[in-house]
Amino acid sequence: MITLSINNTRIQVPEGTSILKAAELIGVKIPTLCFLENYEAKGACRVCLVEVKGIKNPVTSCSMPVAEGMEVFTHSQAVRKSRKFVVELLLSEHDGDCKTCLRNDDCELKALAMELGIDRVHFEGERALKLIDDSTPALIRDSGKCIKCRRCITVCNEVQSVGSLYPQGRGFQSSIGPAFAHMLNSVTCVQCGQCAAVCPVGAIVERDHIEDVWRALDNPDKFVIVQTAPAIRAALGECFDYEPGTLVTGKMVTALRQLGFKKVFDTNFAADLTILEEGTELLHRLKKTLVEKKEAFLPQFTSCSPGWINYMEFNFPEYLNHISTCKSPQQMFGALAKTFYAEKIGVLPENITVVSVMPCTAKKYEAQRPEMFQNGIQDVDYVLTTRELGRMIKQAGIDFRSLPDGEMDTPMGISSGAADIFANSGGVMEAAIRTVYEIVTGRELPTENLHVKPLMGLEGIKKASLKIEGTKPDWSFLEGVELHVGVVHSLGNARELMEAIQNGEQFHFVEVMTCPGGCIGGGGQPRYTNDEVRLKRIEAIYREDEGKSLRKSHQNEAILKLYAEYLKEPLGEMSHRLLHTHYREKEQLGF
Repeated sequence: MITLSINNTRIQVPEGTSILKAAELIGVKIPTLCFLENYEAKGACRVCLVEVKGIKNPVTSCSMPVAEGMEVFTHSQAVRKSRKFVVELLLSEHDGDCKTCLRNDDCELKALAMELGIDRVHFEGERALKLIDDSTPALIRDSGKCIKCRRCITVCNEVQSVGSLYPQGRGFQSSIGPAFAHMLNSVTCVQCGQCAAVCPVGAIVERDHIEDVWRALDNPDKFVIVQTAPAIRAALGECFDYEPGTLVTGKMVTALRQLGFKKVFDTNFAADLTILEEGTELLHRLKKTLVEKKEAFLPQFTSCSPGWINYMEFNFPEYLNHISTCKSPQQMFGALAKTFYAEKIGVLPENITVVSVMPCTAKKYEAQRPEMFQNGIQDVDYVLTTRELGRMIKQAGIDFRSLPDGEMDTPMGISSGAADIFANSGGVMEAAIRTVYEIVTGRELPTENLHVKPLMGLEGIKKASLKIEGTKPDWSFLEGVELHVGVVHSLGNARELMEAIQNGEQFHFVEVMTCPGGCIGGGGQPRYTNDEVRLKRIEAIYREDEGKSLRKSHQNEAILKLYAEYLKEPLGEMSHRLLHTHYREKEQLGF
């Protein structure tokens, strides 16, 4: 333990602790713009400067470790002057018009300038080159707003292992972006939006679909329905100053009705459907390999996360046959809305507009994939992030906190608790195990409160095994089989797991989520998301699951009725036509 003083307060911290983290322990906030929790400090922004007795110039607190007897001052005159100088320099180069910037209400640079009492910028001069990159369906980059904090570089390379963003050039001419000033659509960007989630300003944002949705709602010829992903209910409240992890499901439903949507449905309905389709697919693959002794492309990977699909198409195309052929719940819902539901209400598919509210920017890309059209009709028309829905509710003047709780419409708003936990890393796997185990054995999963504890939490790679015993006669080939499953979140961890599989590690089923913590940490969720926030959202989702009487996908009566009246059976002809797809290798740009 190291003893030091911060602002004349003595404190003991473990050796190797940074001054920044030590200050947090005594309730002293040191501002930062480049720091990211759990990753090596870069000291790039120079905003976290502090004074250390005996050292001539202020030092960066994020990268300076504590030392025995160190005396630190976090707001001395020298520190205040240095911070203001640094922030004024950033503002002088920043091409930001706060009046119209998408980030004007949560811009970290603007907030910091206000905290430091900066009322004007003393430096006039050339601004950074402004380049707008709107080449992808999900993200828009504005280089003129970039403050070169390098957070996006850290998350793209160290967290996601994608490698689409790099620093280039030196000095004033330096820039952040794809190599050789290429656009995002010409590199291996998976459009996960984690760069937008950590950007402190408006240099990378999601492509805004709010005006498109308003136009659809204003069109009397359109029957506009909305689906909401499970992660939204545990995060939307943050847009209205609720604590992270506050469940606002009922208020969200009421707000969506007041916005003008004809029906408010739940992506969870399609998540339950996904479990029946994907679980049946897994059982068929197991039968093929164990009984027929044929290649069944195991392990089977989940297909709910579009960023993960993009990543595989770029990096591991030889494993594309291992990905479940199931569309994601978002796309399954859209396909059914414009077939099954359209027939049910007597509206032409082309007159139905499906809007999704998702925690994920890559869902915007997924909705536009050519595989996601049926007879020229797009499954999902527009995708709003959680942040966009928050802005839309505010645009409508709705007092969210005073809203009464509403309920989802039927039949595509009925869902199980198993569908709720799709939002969390490990949730899809747990939901699948609940159903597959009971189908095969006729018994409920023998775990505490139906949870599979080894698959829960924020560990990057999680593994579990389950021995199948006492099977029904139809599934006797699985008697005694040790089912090996893996769960991974964030693409850097996914790469590590894929390399382990290439080297011979055996799994039957693997869940992959693109974003840290799963969908609750998606690129479209309210900022700023760290592990503390992720854990609060995860806990809220488990509360939602545990508070339901229906907690298994195969017991959802609305899903069973859908099969009886329309789809007939999992993996049947109609299911294959509407709910399944295949993916293709993507070329990487060669430099």
